Amino acid sequence: MYLHLGRDVVVMQQDIIGLFDLDTSTWSKHTKNFLTAWEEKGHIINVSDDLPKSAVVCCGKDGRTLVYISQLSSQTLLKRSKEELY
Repeated sequence: MYLHLGRDVVVMQQDIIGLFDLDTSTWSKHTKNFLTAWEEKGHIINVSDDLPKSAVVCCGKDGRTLVYISQLSSQTLLKRSKEELY
C-alpha cells in the first residue's frame, strides 16, 4: 500500500523505516545532526508548503535512504497508514 505524504508524493508503506514528529524530536542534538547530515548528502525531500511537522525516513528501491519532510503531523500519517490496511 501507499502513504500520501503531501503535495503529490506517495511512498510505499513497506519502504518506511521511521516516522518522526519534528515538534518533539528536533529538540535532540542527535536528531538535528541526523537531519543536517542527510541534507548535506542531498537525501532530504521537502514536500511541505507550510511549517514542517514530520519526517519520514524511507529506503528506496535502489537502497538509498531518503528523508521526506511533510507538513502533515506524524499522528495524521500514522492514522492514514492504518486506514490503508483495511
